[in-house]
Amino acid sequence: MDPLESLKAYARFPSVSTDPAYAEGMQGARDYAAGLLQQLGFLVEVVPTERHPIIYAERIRNPEWPHVVLYGHYDVQPADPFELWESEPFDPQVREGRLYARGAADNKGPTIVHMTALARVLEKHPELPLNFSYVIEGEEEIGSPSMAKFFETHGERLSQADFLLVSDTGSPNAQQIVVTTAIRGLVDLEIKLKGAKGDLHSGIHGGAVYNPIQALTEICASLHDGDGRVNVPGFYDEVFPIHEWEREQLQRYPETDESYREMLGVAGFFPANGLSPLEAVRFGPTLEFNGIGGGYQGAGSKTVIPSEAFAKITCRLVANQDPTKIQQAVIDAIEARCPAALKLSIRCGGSGAPYMVVPPGRPGAAADQPAALVRAFESVDTAITQAFGQPPIYLREGGSIPVIGDFKKRAGLDSLMVGLFTPEDNLHAPNESFDLSIMERAIDAFERIIQEIAGVK
Repeated sequence: MDPLESLKAYARFPSVSTDPAYAEGMQGARDYAAGLLQQLGFLVEVVPTERHPIIYAERIRNPEWPHVVLYGHYDVQPADPFELWESEPFDPQVREGRLYARGAADNKGPTIVHMTALARVLEKHPELPLNFSYVIEGEEEIGSPSMAKFFETHGERLSQADFLLVSDTGSPNAQQIVVTTAIRGLVDLEIKLKGAKGDLHSGIHGGAVYNPIQALTEICASLHDGDGRVNVPGFYDEVFPIHEWEREQLQRYPETDESYREMLGVAGFFPANGLSPLEAVRFGPTLEFNGIGGGYQGAGSKTVIPSEAFAKITCRLVANQDPTKIQQAVIDAIEARCPAALKLSIRCGGSGAPYMVVPPGRPGAAADQPAALVRAFESVDTAITQAFGQPPIYLREGGSIPVIGDFKKRAGLDSLMVGLFTPEDNLHAPNESFDLSIMERAIDAFERIIQEIAGVK
């Protein structure tokens, strides 16, 4: 299996899940990934969903053997704006050691890494004493709406496994790999305030009515204290504490607060609860305003009191926080602070649970971790060190992959998350690429990891 040519072929399919115009590309990518798994000796099932089917494949030889589930997704983000790409987004091109294409890093490159490593190990050990399941979904970029039903039909089979292996997280550069120990959960809300039945003349009616924009901004401002702390009762009650070993690992991270500030182009930071900026994006929960609007938006001025105003809010949650509880706590706070003169409506969007696994041997690690997971964590340290020249950093990540929490909740599986993309890869942006030096070294590392889990050399 040639990893570069396989990735080129996979990336040529424009598998944009959010846009029905790309249905043919979605099917092409799905068929290609399923075909690769069949070549590896997997029994492949394409599970129908309301939108994009899920690939579920198994290579189960002996129920007494360790069992690993691998996860990936074949869908990608839209490539717009096309004019900012230096080459066509679905015509993969190699330039200066990188493969440029939409989905090259997120998540088609890491999937090819896993499959190539499997192919090489199975070529050397056709009777490898290790069972595999593979889940490749087509809706990760739109929130994995079909995975809930998939867990209803396949959760019991997945629960027979020992752990989940994932490469859908990041590392700081091509030399320093991060093993992600936690990802944040997500809560989505939109609030709308309505006043008069229509926009009002601000001269004739100003001073008599409560302006929805004024009320909205007052409510939004009330959701944080002056130091940036979220001002919602109970918001921090169940936040998982920060262990000293985590701060020690963060000290190895090759970025400083200052280099982070320069990269973002901001004048300064505003972290809450005494955390540093780099700690805040990993260890702390947030409440953010993602959009706000109301009234006249055109050129010049229009002297109206708008009838409506809205704000879009998301919360990023850390381990132990319950999305349902947090969502309700935020709603309760907003309702309590809404003026009686205005009508409040709240749309509850999607949510996802946070997830955390403490590596074996660290303070806070679960005592009942499966032996195969313990071996996997032990082997990843050695394998990454050998392949990349230095040991991985074990860190929480600020982003959200709700399906990882679902694997834990619905199938009882903890995850080993090895980050294979870097900031240079431009995920979700024009000129996405995948570092080919990472690809080859990661294949070597995963070969070693798979062999160590199976107990072969």
